[in-house]
Amino acid sequence: MDVALSVSSLDFTSGLAEHLRGGNVFWAYALLAATTAPPLVPNAVLLVTGGVMAAEGRLDIALVLLVVAGSAVLGDLLIHRLGRAMSGRVVARMHRRPKRAALLRWAALRIQRHGVPFVIGVRFLPSGRVIGGLAAGVTRYPARRYAIGAGVAEAVWASYSVGAGYLSGRAASNSFFALCLGLGISLLVAGIGMLVQWLSRVRERRRGDGAVRPSTVIAASRAGDDDADSFACPTSGPGS
Repeated sequence: MDVALSVSSLDFTSGLAEHLRGGNVFWAYALLAATTAPPLVPNAVLLVTGGVMAAEGRLDIALVLLVVAGSAVLGDLLIHRLGRAMSGRVVARMHRRPKRAALLRWAALRIQRHGVPFVIGVRFLPSGRVIGGLAAGVTRYPARRYAIGAGVAEAVWASYSVGAGYLSGRAASNSFFALCLGLGISLLVAGIGMLVQWLSRVRERRRGDGAVRPSTVIAASRAGDDDADSFACPTSGPGS
């Protein structure tokens, strides 16, 4: 029991699972949307619970997928908008933490180089939803193209997150099972995403690709700062 409680504590929304099951239909859909739209909110248990309720006939599986994927895309677009509207502040804030600045450089370069495929892939990496969205906004990556990539990524993410509960048919009252199932699938997909990125880096090194011209927004946002040049997207950054 102690182990189950410790693992479940990783998902602080797991305590809402009983409210999801005991509330009315409107409350269930609203709760799924409210915990999915914001980034960095772990709600694996709720998503699996929603899938189980759909399997029981209490919710409509198509509507659950639409609500989860749609609210996630909305959150992604808000992150993109934030990065675009506050690019200077985002870059300045990232510079206070070198590791995060390096991640932003890494993501900015690959968005400029790969476009929509990278927007899709980065969603499944740790913190990729935030870093990818901010990088796309800062580099002025077109919102429509970003929305396409985010839509595909969130549709896949919602399908396996909710589908895990729907296909299992297990009682979501076992929050330990639901959490492990959701986290296990998420880690598997993230692992595949990291493998794809690693293979991409190996291919880039073998080809000896030339530098991609950095976004002028990034350089302009740091104009007059000694670190401006260091922030321009390099040909290979940390993790490259």
